[in-house]
Amino acid sequence: MVTFAERLRNERLNKNLKQSELADSLFLDRSSISKYETGKQIPETPTLEKLAHFFGVSIDYLLGKSNIRNYESTSLNSDIEIKIPEEYSDKYKVSSRDKKQYIEEMKKANEAFFMNDDFNEEAKKEMLDLMSELFWDAKVKNKRKK
Repeated sequence: MVTFAERLRNERLNKNLKQSELADSLFLDRSSISKYETGKQIPETPTLEKLAHFFGVSIDYLLGKSNIRNYESTSLNSDIEIKIPEEYSDKYKVSSRDKKQYIEEMKKANEAFFMNDDFNEEAKKEMLDLMSELFWDAKVKNKRKK
């Protein structure tokens, strides 16, 4: 599993920032950034929130608890692929609320099944595909009840 220190360093490097530049941008000490990136210290919640907001990621992603960069995003460009079965999209309009619910459910599935990393990538994909299928089946059943 990826650590907070690795995630922070990778995010900083992806933005081509030096530790001092990141620190200045967030009104932090450069030594704090160094401690975070070496794993000597984990920031308090307000600083975690600043960092997550700055990089446009979730706190869980930064902490290495999830591989989904941003749960709030309902964009098809987010790190989670939204697989909408044709049977559903042909019959029903897919709203942004549907997409947000899907992302939240996949987040829960990811946290529930993969936190200890005992699954290989193929098993993870199969499990998430199954969860996706169940999600859209449930949406169809809920629409029928109305």
